[in-house]
Amino acid sequence: MPADSDPQDTVLRIREMTIDDFPVVFHIGEELFTSDYSPSMYRTWDEYEITTLYNSDSELCLVAEYGKQILGFALGTTVDKSNSSWKYGYLVWLGVKPGTQKGGVGAALFREIKRRMREQGVRMIIIDTDADNEAGIRFFKKQGFGNIQQHVYMTLNLSRRKKRKKGKLA
Repeated sequence: MPADSDPQDTVLRIREMTIDDFPVVFHIGEELFTSDYSPSMYRTWDEYEITTLYNSDSELCLVAEYGKQILGFALGTTVDKSNSSWKYGYLVWLGVKPGTQKGGVGAALFREIKRRMREQGVRMIIIDTDADNEAGIRFFKKQGFGNIQQHVYMTLNLSRRKKRKKGKLA
C-alpha cells in the first residue's frame, strides 16, 4: 500500500447520508427502481423519496461507501402508532449499485439501519416488496425476516375518462 493512501479507501464504510450524496443515491435508485422492477408498487422512486425521508429521519438515511464511491443506500423511518406500545421501523428503500450486488453491501447497510432502529426503541422492522421480487425476498429472509404476509393491492386510474352513456359523460 502506498504511504500516502488512506486505509479507509479499502474498507466498506456505512455512514449517514449527506445532502451532497443525494445525486448519487438518486441515480442508483433510478437504475434499480424502474417500472420494470415493480410495475404495481404504490411507491415510485423520485427525488422526493430521498428528501422527505432525509428531512424526517436523517439518522436512518445511510450510504455504503467504498473508497470515495457510494455503492448503496438504505432509507428508513420509524412509526409510533397511537394505541400501541410498539414502535415500528420501516425500511422504505434499500438499493445496491448494479454490478456490486451480492457482495455484502446490502447486508452491511441492513445491519446498521437495524442497529440504529433498535437504539431508537423499534421493536419490529417492516419492509415491503413486490411479490415477484424473488431476489429481494431471498435477501430479506437471509436477514431474518419471516412471517410473509400477502395483501391485496388494487388501483383505480382516475386519469381515464369514463365511457359516454347516451351522449353524456358517465
